[in-house]
Amino acid sequence: MKKVFGFVLSLAILFAAGYPVGAVSAKAAVVISGDTGDILYSKNADVRLPMASTTKIMTALVLLENCADLDGEIVTTGEMVTVEGSSMGLLEGDRVSYRALLYGMMLASGNDAANTVAIAIGGSIDKFVGMMNAKAAALNLKNTHFATPSGLDAEGHYTTAYELALITREALKNPDFALAASAKSATLCYGNPPYRRTVTNHNKLLFMYDDVVGVKTGFTKKSGRCLVSAAKKDGRYVIAVTLNDGNDWADHRFLLDAGLGAIEVCSYNQSGKTVNLPVIGGDREIAVCGVGAAEFSVPKGQSVTAVLCAPRFLYAPVAENTVVGSIEYYSLDRLIYKSNVTVKNVNARKGGKFDLFFQIFRIILGS
Repeated sequence: MKKVFGFVLSLAILFAAGYPVGAVSAKAAVVISGDTGDILYSKNADVRLPMASTTKIMTALVLLENCADLDGEIVTTGEMVTVEGSSMGLLEGDRVSYRALLYGMMLASGNDAANTVAIAIGGSIDKFVGMMNAKAAALNLKNTHFATPSGLDAEGHYTTAYELALITREALKNPDFALAASAKSATLCYGNPPYRRTVTNHNKLLFMYDDVVGVKTGFTKKSGRCLVSAAKKDGRYVIAVTLNDGNDWADHRFLLDAGLGAIEVCSYNQSGKTVNLPVIGGDREIAVCGVGAAEFSVPKGQSVTAVLCAPRFLYAPVAENTVVGSIEYYSLDRLIYKSNVTVKNVNARKGGKFDLFFQIFRIILGS
């Protein structure tokens, strides 16, 4: 059951984007709110373009959703490691973990790592690419299609700035992806026999911009310079994408600054907030439930509605801290955050069936 929980939060400050379209040199660009997915700035954001190694954001996401043990090892084959372009240095016969492959893709942009993941997880590159496209369809992306796991140029390999931002937003929900995407360097162990070596992230923004938390660079002659970045500051969270941009480092600093300035934080310390729910068969008729804290960012001037999602009544006994519902926060009719509603301990009380039926009837009659 859902019902409005009694408040609509109207943000007082007006939305302050309005960046000039020509402010960045990219062929296509977008900035979105990482929490809500709202577009804060766009330039040709729905134009289909090649995306080079930013493809590996989806490759990593599919890996993480289909690998039960990131520390499990595989032995590479010639087919896995024979690929042109950037590399993490894999050779045929190397022992390497999926976690090392993840970091090899995200930091060193290893095409060998991407192909190894594809064959190990999908059984073949073509089957893994099919998994990537299935994930794009699940995310309701209409202008994205993958032909390679690495991002090397191929017919039918494209996305848009906006849809790449949405892929990144989804990927950053995964803590293993977020950790890899934000790492400036990593010490990995692989080889035949495995030995330790250090890889450094190609994403210079991690070293240039204090609030950046990732995520991926890319380049081919056809695609030009491609860059996806994300920044978090004081509870605010934005994602920026540029495709075919010869001045991407400077453009992203501008876009991230402007994006962070166009949103503000909604923070609700609900420690004193309670919800009362009727209880059937309990030692008290009303259960007192506590509401969890919530913090997220939205575009300035955009309203937020809180909705209680909870049953009409509870059955005793109910253990302390049992999650019995949630408060869902919506902006523009989209769910952007959810916090739990937990109940304080309610013991069962002695009573016959008639007593229980009387309680239920009284609750229904009074609703």
